[in-house]
Amino acid sequence: MFDSFDEARACVDDRDVGMVDLKFTDLWGRWHHVTLSRSRFVPALMEEGVGFDGSSVGLRSVKSGDMVLIPDLATGVWDPFWNDPTLSFICSVYEADTREPYPRDPRNIARQAETFLRLTGIADQSRWGPEYEFYVFDDVSYENGVRGASYKLDSLEADWRSVGSGHGHLNPRRGGYHAIPPRDQLFNLRAEMVRRIEEVGIEVKYHHHEVGGPGQCEIETGMMGLLEAADATQMVKYLTRMTAFRHGKSVTYMPKPLHGEAGSGMHFHQQLLRGGANLFYSADGYGKLSALGLYYIGGLLHHAPALLALTNPSTNSYRRLVPGFEAPVHAFFSLGNRSAAVRVPKYADRPESARCEFRSPDATGNVYLAMAAQLMAGLDGIRKRIDPREHGYGPFDSEFGTWPEEQRARLKRLPGSLKEACDALENDHEFLLEGGVFGEDLIRDWIRHKLEAEHYPVQSRPHPYEIALYYDV
Repeated sequence: MFDSFDEARACVDDRDVGMVDLKFTDLWGRWHHVTLSRSRFVPALMEEGVGFDGSSVGLRSVKSGDMVLIPDLATGVWDPFWNDPTLSFICSVYEADTREPYPRDPRNIARQAETFLRLTGIADQSRWGPEYEFYVFDDVSYENGVRGASYKLDSLEADWRSVGSGHGHLNPRRGGYHAIPPRDQLFNLRAEMVRRIEEVGIEVKYHHHEVGGPGQCEIETGMMGLLEAADATQMVKYLTRMTAFRHGKSVTYMPKPLHGEAGSGMHFHQQLLRGGANLFYSADGYGKLSALGLYYIGGLLHHAPALLALTNPSTNSYRRLVPGFEAPVHAFFSLGNRSAAVRVPKYADRPESARCEFRSPDATGNVYLAMAAQLMAGLDGIRKRIDPREHGYGPFDSEFGTWPEEQRARLKRLPGSLKEACDALENDHEFLLEGGVFGEDLIRDWIRHKLEAEHYPVQSRPHPYEIALYYDV
């Protein structure tokens, strides 16, 4: 939004801005913020930054937690949810003593991945198109204690509301895809979300009701650069949640909040450009995809088990990655097959639109790390000329559910748990270290946290369904 601090300060003065909000991402992908009075928005901010405790958000140890935030002026937007006129910026993290970019800041890692791309000489830009799937619920409650555990989610659209709803226009289980009003009761809410998203400069292609009957939605944006798309993802999650919150509803990006219903992923369309030309396009290639595009897919699929520790880094991620829900469980690519880990969209058949879509990821991770890791895997495939056809990754265009078991058994399986994904990352992460994009210490700390703070605590708790299964044994 702004090219200089003077331009931003003039906006603060001219628009009678009351507050300046600084947002930043912790290591695990959650947004945090600190708010300045307009009187503190001075040129020194761009040199000195705002101090904060990096140890509280996973970026550093307690003994050396002091760090500073410096806003990226280009990310300035109006935050529509404040009572006072509030200008919002996304920040990067810097060392408190030297004011050098902090190498473990997720946003700096994403920026470094883009720098490495240019240094390879393969391309000068990557382009990304995220798809945002989420559920909107009207009531959410949960409990985890010593003597009991429970959760309950409710949606006014759900077929379990058939008694007492009074109108009869409800969505059957897994029957919400492109539902039309009055069955789609969220169209006005999504329209308001999209208006908020477009107001901050993010292009939206469309929005619609997704497969999940009880309130699943999708918003898809246009293609953007890596850092721009990662920033946009954080902003989209914030705007959708806050818009729903204003209407007494709740948005979740959990991959599998409902048993037996469609899960929510975050698919990434991606392509590489050089001099403005799409390097993934070939008029004679499979799905109009070039050899370079195929090598990129080969890198994604070859490193997919390790990637999932960063793109699907929650225990709940693996409730979604199960057969029967159009969620990938094997590493293969295809033209249009939505069970494939990598899909080549049939409609993206022009020089400017040819691309691949990595369908495994979800929104529970740190989007900066997830996108940087995907780019590094794809570049590794190009540099090592990993042809997915020669490694048994397809293409397989027939319906996966019709395959005989022996044919499925020949495919490379994706991890079935967070533990399996973390083990894969521990054994395969050299491609992430190229160009100093990721650090060995970050990967080690990521794996340790995911196992100790998430996998083992979930694994060690009795499950309510276990009571039904085994109480009377």
